Amino acid sequence: MTDHVKTLLTSGASRRSVLRAGAGAAATLLAARALLPSGAYAQTAGPETPKAKLGFIALTDAGPLFVAKEKGLFDKYGMTEVEVAKQSSWGTTRDNIVLGSAGGGIDGAHILTPMPYLITTGAMTQNNRPTEMMILGRLNVAGQCISVGQEYADLKLGLDTRPFKTALEKKKASGKDVKAAMTFPGGTHDLWIRYWLAAGGVDPNKDIQTIVVPPAQMVANMKVGTMDCFCVCEPWNEQLKNQKIGYTALTTGELWDKHPEKAFALRADYVEKNPKAAKALLMAVMEAQQWCEKMENKEELAAICAKRNWIGAPISDTVARMKGTFDYGAGKPVLENSPFMMHYWADNAGYPYKSHDLWFITEDMRWGYLPENTDAKALIDKVNREDLWREAAKELGVTDLPASTSRGVEKFFDGKVFDPENPGEYLASLDIKRMV
Repeated sequence: MTDHVKTLLTSGASRRSVLRAGAGAAATLLAARALLPSGAYAQTAGPETPKAKLGFIALTDAGPLFVAKEKGLFDKYGMTEVEVAKQSSWGTTRDNIVLGSAGGGIDGAHILTPMPYLITTGAMTQNNRPTEMMILGRLNVAGQCISVGQEYADLKLGLDTRPFKTALEKKKASGKDVKAAMTFPGGTHDLWIRYWLAAGGVDPNKDIQTIVVPPAQMVANMKVGTMDCFCVCEPWNEQLKNQKIGYTALTTGELWDKHPEKAFALRADYVEKNPKAAKALLMAVMEAQQWCEKMENKEELAAICAKRNWIGAPISDTVARMKGTFDYGAGKPVLENSPFMMHYWADNAGYPYKSHDLWFITEDMRWGYLPENTDAKALIDKVNREDLWREAAKELGVTDLPASTSRGVEKFFDGKVFDPENPGEYLASLDIKRMV
């Protein structure tokens, strides 16, 4: 790790000049909120446009967008013409964000947290065309899983990938391919499965082929033997287990407790042109997150997710894990009240910590998706709009706001430590990596 890289990870430009939602305007909005009911407040405040087209992937962590639409929360905040449109893959989400709604695409989305950075830099866009985005909030923490095929049921795999490594080597020696599936290069699922494999000595660039499969196609592809393992959100891990095609090796919260996952992000030009509308969208999503978090709402949330226009999977593939009951399959013990269940609001799940974005950028540097000379601090200050989240939270009456943009030192299951003050040290501690 060069001194140059260490500097770039922690240095950066001063706060983005675009952060210009004035204190006077915020005070006016807050006063209006105090005087009027929510619906009347939204109308009086007058978002610049009532329109937005938002994308989502058929996953349970998109639940807040489903709920905001189903329960009229977008309408409540004056966003009466919001379309929430299903995307077939994260690649499609990316392409439609680059197009923008004016070009037949979308204004923003339920999205893998690293994607706004990979799209803003052009690192993962067609012809490396940058399209600036802004992260307004996080949608959830934890709740993803790594699943393996039934052929490995006797191993009862968990956090330790060393037995898996031995089995993969034996399979390769017989002339067969071994493959790990994730949902988008450099995205969260890619990073979780790479971390898990590498921690046990499996090099995801040499020892196994890493392939991209859309979330809703994971189970069908595992059934025909396309891959040996995959990482994705629910309901696809539970469905795999219920159909006895494979089982859950681990939940990603076991890798990193209460890790950040999806984000709510918009094109930067939408936010800059429509700051009130952007905040109104965010407030609707945040209120939906609070609703999704309540245990008494989980059955209804599962029923909403099951609808064809949202996920379109049976409630039986969704509700148990949503309520914290994890039957991993393969005869592994059933875990009740899992500490690793997905949270939409608890544990500051909605707040977009800048320190977490720094980890994602560091990992994308580790695997060569972003170059070593990426100025992580400047990039985060450009993309992460935690200031808008704080404004929205205050207007919603949220009082327990995070004290800092950093959650501090993070610890992983294998003993690795990520200190946001020294990401270069973390990067240097990792034995398996591919940096460019």
